[in-house]
Amino acid sequence: MSSHHIVREDQEPALIIANGAECSKELMGQLLEWSPLVIVLDSAIERVLELGIKVDVLLGDFDRGLDPEHYREKQYPLEIVYTPDQDKTDLEKAFDYLISRGIPAVNVIWATGKRADHTITNITNIVRYRNTIKVVMLDDHSKIFLLPPKFEKWYPAGTPVSLVPVGSVKGIKTQNLKYPLNDEELHIGYRTGSSNEVLHDGMVIIEYREGDLLMMECFD
Repeated sequence: MSSHHIVREDQEPALIIANGAECSKELMGQLLEWSPLVIVLDSAIERVLELGIKVDVLLGDFDRGLDPEHYREKQYPLEIVYTPDQDKTDLEKAFDYLISRGIPAVNVIWATGKRADHTITNITNIVRYRNTIKVVMLDDHSKIFLLPPKFEKWYPAGTPVSLVPVGSVKGIKTQNLKYPLNDEELHIGYRTGSSNEVLHDGMVIIEYREGDLLMMECFD
């Protein structure tokens, strides 16, 4: 697996490797190539090292008998960040660490799959940290991020997209989706915008007035 550090830290997002289901080596390689800083949560370190990945930061509470010093020599120079706070998940602590360093954006992999409670919490944390760091979560099937109040992007026809509200989202208007929304409301648990698709090659425009709306670009 390739290393990283070919760009400056102010140019590209950092990368967090959590401890959910692994993504493909192709996706991981693409992200590593452009990531100036790679953080691994303590529970995933053995899996990561088996792939030959160069790690910059090992972060966690090390509550499973893991000795972080064991990895310092293997990954020199490795920064070890001990985060004992039990009121936050290790992924949340990794976000806090990046914020403390003034890093504005991060990609996250291995944060979905395996336990459903972890997956749901990880995805909704994109909203929790919306005012402090831009989070994009990726796996082999989707790219998940928070939409701004007005979003515009070019997509090819047929691209699967889902709009998932965190709570209630009001005043949603869309252009160039197969199932359009016209000043409508989505509410988690009652009505979501799952399994929509781009109608024609061209710009997709999504606007909303109130709430937090996640976009999932899906890869079937």
